[in-house]
Amino acid sequence: MPRNANGRNVLLTTALSVVLGALWIAINASGQGPGLPSTQKGDWPYYTADLKGTKYSPLDQINASNFNKLEVAWRFKTDNMGPRPEYKLEGTPVAINGNLYVTAGTRRSVISLDGKTGELNWSYALREGNRAAIAARQLSGRGVSFWTDGKGDDRVVYVTTGYRLVEINAHTGAVITSFGKDGIVDLKVGMITGSGQQIDLETGEAGLHSTPLIVKDVAIIGSSFKEGMTPVTHNNTKGLVRAYDVRTGKLLWTFNTIPKPGEFGNETWENGSWATNGNTGVWTQMTVDEDLGLVYLPVEDPTSDYYGGHRPGNNLFGDSLVCVDLKTGIRKWHYQVVHHPIWDFDLSSAPILADINVNGKAIKAVALPSKEAFLYVFDRVTGEPVWPMEERPVQQSDVPGEKTSPTQPFPTKPPAYARNYLKVPDDLIDFTPEMRAQAKDVLARYRVAGMFNPPLVGDGNGLLGAINVGNAGGGTNWPGAGYDPETHIVYAQASNSSAAGLSVRKPPGGFSDLNYFAGRNDQPFREALGPGFGTAADSPLAKTIGKPQPPPPANAPAYGLNVQGLPIMKPPYGVISAINLDRGDLQWQVPFGETPDNIVNNPALKGINIGNTGQNGSVGLLVTKTLVILGDSQVTSITHPRGAMLRAYDKATGKEVGAVWMPAAQSGSPMTYSAGGKQYIVIAVSGGAYSGEYIAFSLPATD
Repeated sequence: MPRNANGRNVLLTTALSVVLGALWIAINASGQGPGLPSTQKGDWPYYTADLKGTKYSPLDQINASNFNKLEVAWRFKTDNMGPRPEYKLEGTPVAINGNLYVTAGTRRSVISLDGKTGELNWSYALREGNRAAIAARQLSGRGVSFWTDGKGDDRVVYVTTGYRLVEINAHTGAVITSFGKDGIVDLKVGMITGSGQQIDLETGEAGLHSTPLIVKDVAIIGSSFKEGMTPVTHNNTKGLVRAYDVRTGKLLWTFNTIPKPGEFGNETWENGSWATNGNTGVWTQMTVDEDLGLVYLPVEDPTSDYYGGHRPGNNLFGDSLVCVDLKTGIRKWHYQVVHHPIWDFDLSSAPILADINVNGKAIKAVALPSKEAFLYVFDRVTGEPVWPMEERPVQQSDVPGEKTSPTQPFPTKPPAYARNYLKVPDDLIDFTPEMRAQAKDVLARYRVAGMFNPPLVGDGNGLLGAINVGNAGGGTNWPGAGYDPETHIVYAQASNSSAAGLSVRKPPGGFSDLNYFAGRNDQPFREALGPGFGTAADSPLAKTIGKPQPPPPANAPAYGLNVQGLPIMKPPYGVISAINLDRGDLQWQVPFGETPDNIVNNPALKGINIGNTGQNGSVGLLVTKTLVILGDSQVTSITHPRGAMLRAYDKATGKEVGAVWMPAAQSGSPMTYSAGGKQYIVIAVSGGAYSGEYIAFSLPATD
């Protein structure tokens, strides 16, 4: 579909606006200086701060002694970046020389903001019509990337809702017409199903939330698809990772995450099933060792998330960390952390590149946070595990047609930094003996079999599901973790109570060609569209966003993993952990956030001292010279006005040393930068009835 000229909107704040068709341009006088950006200069050049994925900044103007003094420096509501507000804003800005660049709103606009005031420098939006309305990955996305030649050619690079790669002049907001075709590369071109059928450029399933990986003059782009719980076909679009020349848009190389015949790993798709299955995209952030010339790709599940009967075998490179050559895209090594994936244990987080010292030996390592709450640590040159990995026997599937792997890999170090299976009775709710007894009664309707407990065919008259922990929500999900390169410590927030009873069912007639997918035969079928689907600006489903949804049927079974309205797992419900990579152990672990209102106010807990239970959910964090900073995942109102708190923790001990109020929960990962000699922290908040907003905090002028 050709680009709609009415969709190229660029607005820059100057004394005079000049209208050229539908393109509004004015020059931001501050501009950008020459040279390469870095966190050492007070910039935040990448989504993860740097190419190594650390989310670390050496800035320390904001510290434990003054964090409580932070005040709102500016705020930017994203409501007008599309025809209606967005309620799940996940962006993290990049900051270059005092200017911020990020995505916003239901049309996934790109905006440039003055870092000192939050004023809009310019905005750009591409109107993609139906292509965006039915896109696989909607919402405003996680942000943008930045490229510079160091001589004034500065570009913002991002992926649209409809899966196009666009480059924009960072100073003016105008498209770089020399890139691709009129500033755009159509990323659906080359995406295939089956053994090589090109997908339809409008309706074909492909998209992306994450930001491009920019290294040297190369832009590396992953791929993503709709939620894999109830797919209409196992022959879905195949995942790809591709590299493009950042100056011209020329395709440089392609890595097939489902290997073709003759490629390494093709034999792990038994019975030729590589040709009739899809997904295995890379939907989260990638990282790169620029000196070694190695790129690290965290790969997701194949189709589908909970049933693999149409794809016997281990299914490389599903749920694998793959290292490829930066120049060629050729595989150097891989490690599959889940064989024959059927648990939705997608590799969700950016791999962290860490130079560590283990038993006196210097190791260039890569550490991978995960939904399983394991931190998988490898030599990033060779792929060898830093500490032994053990293949252990696991529960086998009894679903007709399913063929699970007899063993799965378990790290020996570090230990899990959150619960990744339900240990009975130790992990069950224990506020009272009666509650624990009730929890055991609830579990009698489920199969409990440790980690990698395969889904079963859910039966309202028998077993309802197979108990697992992590899966869709993590553990650590897309926000990832952070790392201090000076102390060699990884900081990870994780959900600690995401128990689920995984089950599969026969699809309703005519809906899907799979034998089974997620659900239960005794319950009404509901398609799993996933968070954000239908929110795009032109989606007809977007009109229902924010409106009351119909209640479940009156005769719906009252099953659930709870006891008197409380989680079946005991607190803490969420944790923050410090993992020492030199020793492979936990340095500290504390509850994340504060006790949710529904726990405090539950009448069953009246008179019981429950302490701080922490909060469930997965959020990103920021690591500075002395602090770990992250916001609450839930809105509370017991200890402060209704809202959420942005909290600072001492890096050495985990002690909370400060907190400031936010009007809504954290929904995007925090970042920090310096402008005009002042340090700022910016965070995206949204959720419930609160639409997306970027809020910047800084110290008062007198501090």
